Amino acid sequence: MSPTDRSLRLYTDGGARGNPGPAGIGMVIEDGSGRRLWGGHAYLGIATNNQAEYRALISGLRKVAEWTPEDLLVHMDSELVVKQLNGVYKIKDPTLQSLAAEARKLLNAFPKARLTHVRREKNQGADTLANRAMDEGTGKKPSPAR
Repeated sequence: MSPTDRSLRLYTDGGARGNPGPAGIGMVIEDGSGRRLWGGHAYLGIATNNQAEYRALISGLRKVAEWTPEDLLVHMDSELVVKQLNGVYKIKDPTLQSLAAEARKLLNAFPKARLTHVRREKNQGADTLANRAMDEGTGKKPSPAR
């Protein structure tokens, strides 16, 4: 990231095979021009889809903080999480309430941070990494690149 371009994009995805089931997360960080700076994934064990989505966001926010961006745009394909964190939907589940509080704390640490919902096909990098995490965590052969 150049000193004059202090904006980053974070793409996150979490998923579970079964709900709950074996879960994984994927995150991609790009600079303002769309150049990939980092990509990561992790197996979570057993979790729900929504828990995995929140945990992907939290992990991604922790990682992107290393770049100290002034402007952060977060892309997620979980409409539920985006609407919950943007205050459109209430969060009733206590586990999700706790994860949302942690995500909000991390988001508030950035000078400017926005969450936006994107269709799955616009979140392909993070989706592929989340699936790789689930494959590795369950001992399956990795899914072919999409």
